[in-house]
Amino acid sequence: MAVHFLHTSDWHLGQFFHNHDREFEHTQFLDWLLKQIEEKQPNALLIAGDIFDVINPASSAQKQLYQFLATAHHLAPHMQTLMIAGNHDSGYRIEQVEPFLSKFNAKAVGVISKTSDNKLDLDRLLVPIYNPEQKIVAWCLALPYLRSAEITGLNEHTSNNQSAIAYLHQQLIAEARSRQEPDQALILMSHAHMQGGETSDSERPIVIGNEEALSTALFEDGIDYVALGHLHKPQKVGKEHIRYSGSPIPLSFSELNYKHQVVEVRIDPTQSNEQRFQYESLIIPRTVDLIRIRADLNELIEKVKALPPGEIEQLYARHFLEIEYTTTAPPPVDLRQQIEQALPPNRYRLLRISRIYQQVMDTDSQISKIDLAPPTPESLFSTLWKKMGYEPDDSVQRDFLQLLHEAQQDIDLQQP
Repeated sequence: MAVHFLHTSDWHLGQFFHNHDREFEHTQFLDWLLKQIEEKQPNALLIAGDIFDVINPASSAQKQLYQFLATAHHLAPHMQTLMIAGNHDSGYRIEQVEPFLSKFNAKAVGVISKTSDNKLDLDRLLVPIYNPEQKIVAWCLALPYLRSAEITGLNEHTSNNQSAIAYLHQQLIAEARSRQEPDQALILMSHAHMQGGETSDSERPIVIGNEEALSTALFEDGIDYVALGHLHKPQKVGKEHIRYSGSPIPLSFSELNYKHQVVEVRIDPTQSNEQRFQYESLIIPRTVDLIRIRADLNELIEKVKALPPGEIEQLYARHFLEIEYTTTAPPPVDLRQQIEQALPPNRYRLLRISRIYQQVMDTDSQISKIDLAPPTPESLFSTLWKKMGYEPDDSVQRDFLQLLHEAQQDIDLQQP
């Protein structure tokens, strides 16, 4: 029996971008996704983590999610919505409302829990997917973002994070195989950084140098599809069936050229390998664009004036603009005012102006930014380190990020 599902991830509902909220863009995306659901009537919608942007999302972000689930259930009553927590989510928070979610045929797996005898509770991580006739067509192996405090120390096989992750995958896949019938597919959904995955600068760093990246060897050949979240670029990792769907909207300027999408997947376990899988990338329309101008200072104002005109009434619907310019001389003190006056009226939101200093005999460039975004812990640490007169040190940066990661874990575990 074939299973038909949609794979999406990294919604980051409630995100603020340079102090501008993204509610309008997320609403446009969710409305588009509802149309896909109504038209395609899939068996399941898989949301692979980072549903929210912060562990304590605003009520408006929560309302967006729950309104979406209610409308999706109305449009496709048989469709199951399966969600896992990402590293931006509070796993406990998204599980708290399970009785409410069940009314919309939805389920959230937020944390790895243990049984009374201190063993992994695998039953909670295995979710059957049904067709409209209520026959099981697939099993979803739902793995939220794996925090070491939840999975290490269970037994002699879980002495450190990497061994615990490997043990968890082995146990979960073995349990899924024991339940699987010959005409049922196995789908593994995970929020993780896989080796070989291409990152952007908007993903929260976990450990410097990609030391936390996992190997696709964790996924055995019997897994029909791996639905990944965490990296924002849509991409395959090693094999056709191991994929990141990517984020639905660009979350930083490093993502302005991404083709944001939802992956539509059909798997028929009764067919041969050539006919077993069907994949389609459903490209998400971009309602608010990210635009970057790079120019020499002498040409900058003319390039700004050449931007497409046309007023956009609502501020939240206007396009985001970043400017980077080069010059060998000091810029005029009223440069920002000149740029704002040159901009076509009521169409763009100017977020950042960056000056790139180019040395005549040096290929290295130094960038000075006027940025309205709030500082991050990483940027504050780096700034203070330099002010104290120390040279950049990867080992120190790695230790700081590890401490930051552990502090974030402690915060998450304390959430009710």
